Amino acid sequence: MILVTGATGHIGNVLVRKLIEKGEKVRALIWRGEDTTPIAGLDVERVVGDVLDPDSLKAALKGVEKVFHLAGIISIMPGDDSFVRRVNLQGTRNILAAARQAGVRRLVYTSSIHAIRRAPSGVLIDETLPFDLDNPYGAYDRSKAEASLEVQKAAADGLDAVIVCPTGVIGPYDYRRSEMGSVILDAALGKTSPYVDGAYDFVDVRDVVDGIILAEEKGQKGESYILSGQRISVRYLLETVREVTGKAFTRIKIPLNLAEFAARFTPIYYRLSKAKPRLTHYSLEVLQSNSQISHAKATRALGYHPRMLYESIADTTRWFLENGRLFKKTGAA
Repeated sequence: MILVTGATGHIGNVLVRKLIEKGEKVRALIWRGEDTTPIAGLDVERVVGDVLDPDSLKAALKGVEKVFHLAGIISIMPGDDSFVRRVNLQGTRNILAAARQAGVRRLVYTSSIHAIRRAPSGVLIDETLPFDLDNPYGAYDRSKAEASLEVQKAAADGLDAVIVCPTGVIGPYDYRRSEMGSVILDAALGKTSPYVDGAYDFVDVRDVVDGIILAEEKGQKGESYILSGQRISVRYLLETVREVTGKAFTRIKIPLNLAEFAARFTPIYYRLSKAKPRLTHYSLEVLQSNSQISHAKATRALGYHPRMLYESIADTTRWFLENGRLFKKTGAA
């Protein structure tokens, strides 16, 4: 039996699909009241639990041999966030403790490229850079760094655990509309698309899932593996959507200094409106940062080979258009 935490998330639901395809028995840890649309109709055992409730994890881990821990909170909002830290750090500690107690054979933790120390332009980002506890860019980055170090500590203490660090994830089955998924969806629907010039390394969710499974099969205890893809500009992404749909839409390039000024006020708007954050100082920093990121270690050690992102953007665009009914209540379609 395999336990997947965060099974309804973007990576999580694709991982569940892949494991089932491979003939594995899968159990999904579901938060009480969570929308389970992403795994609807899949042959997966569901157990209600919470990574912040150790007692619920005991039942979830009964009879489990392998754990894929993906549950976490992503945030691009500025400042500290105690809830983000509790879920990402204490939740991981609880999973590690429960896995040890249950005698789990192997655990794979999905961290993030943002947990790794930022490097200046010209420096290749790879696994030789440390996880950064003092990362100044956001609570999410720091919490994932802290959690990654907890996994390494658990591995040093005997738990057979490995870590994967995906870059910016895009791809089909994006039920909750990630930040870049929202950009792709809006463009696919022909909506006016304001954007800031910049680029980053993005990776297909299906390749991330392949990398996670390869890490479970071949990864070395206590090691971390970057699962990156291809560095592309936001403009390239938008142009690819236009090419795939054949529809023209208005693209408005926002000057960086104007976007940075607006980002002083957008967090207030997002908090009051409860809208999904998109333009913040964090998102702007990411698009301007060094994104020369290597997956050479994962390729060499695991056999990880990501696809070209043109295919990913095209498949994501088509998936959104084919599943437009899922997004009508959000005002997206």
